[in-house]
Amino acid sequence: MLDAALLGTGGMMPLPDRWLTSLLLRLNGRMILLDCGEGTQITAKLLGWGFKNIDAILITHFHADHISGLPGMLLAIGNSDRTEPLTIIGPKGLERVVTGLRTIAPELPYEVILKEIDTNFFETEIIGLKVKALRLNHRITCYGYSFELPRKGKFSPERAKENDIPLKYWSRLQKEDSVVTDEGRLLTSDMVLGPDRKGLKLCYTTDTRPTAEIPDFIRGADLFICEGMYSDPEKLSSLKEKKHMLFSEAAALAKAGEVKEMWLTHYSPALMNPRAEVGEARKIFPNTKAAKDRFHTTLKFIDE
Repeated sequence: MLDAALLGTGGMMPLPDRWLTSLLLRLNGRMILLDCGEGTQITAKLLGWGFKNIDAILITHFHADHISGLPGMLLAIGNSDRTEPLTIIGPKGLERVVTGLRTIAPELPYEVILKEIDTNFFETEIIGLKVKALRLNHRITCYGYSFELPRKGKFSPERAKENDIPLKYWSRLQKEDSVVTDEGRLLTSDMVLGPDRKGLKLCYTTDTRPTAEIPDFIRGADLFICEGMYSDPEKLSSLKEKKHMLFSEAAALAKAGEVKEMWLTHYSPALMNPRAEVGEARKIFPNTKAAKDRFHTTLKFIDE
């Protein structure tokens, strides 16, 4: 199971009832934070998942509403008695930006490891999730992220017997990729498991204009979280200039990517009631939701 919670849904500036766009993911008690605008640690505290087990912070880009809360968040994590290293991933220039922000948070009880993305596509693994980054189309370098939780095939006693696997190794091969027997024989998990089953996939894209690469990047996602600055088509020329998108454009991406569900986020401060304006987007992609702060869900495998 993969837990996901939007800590905030606002763009540009925090409002009394809307913090800045940020996402928290949790898998087996470990967490990944995406973006960290001003006050993110406050809404994270309201959510109640804690700070100590945040193992990585992923930054989409270096506009203030996505990173200016980092010093406070790092201090909050430190105050939770964390001592394990924490990884921060973001665009090229990350070391310069984080070093500058840490002027006001210089002493932490844990190591901070910085990883810069300097290509159009990047992938790694964090807390058991396969993480991929795709360069988007914003005014400065910006990345969207996808997270995949793979799932092994079901255990097959018949397959184990066919491959002459001793009974005492059956359980281990369901948990481990390979085992060496007492006699020195290498056994692999595919010798006792059926084909891989469908896993889970979550994607997060903000801030950007629609791009030709996004539909394939989000293809088949269980949850697609996408920016929607405005719903009014009259704002389109402004959004093209500032490199943001309409609700309807996000919905078109969700439809093209054949995702199961989409949450809109990163609303303009001038957009007072996003839920009242989501109708046109739903005509394009019916399972569109105008998210609000601390909107959360648990993604489960099909048969759970």
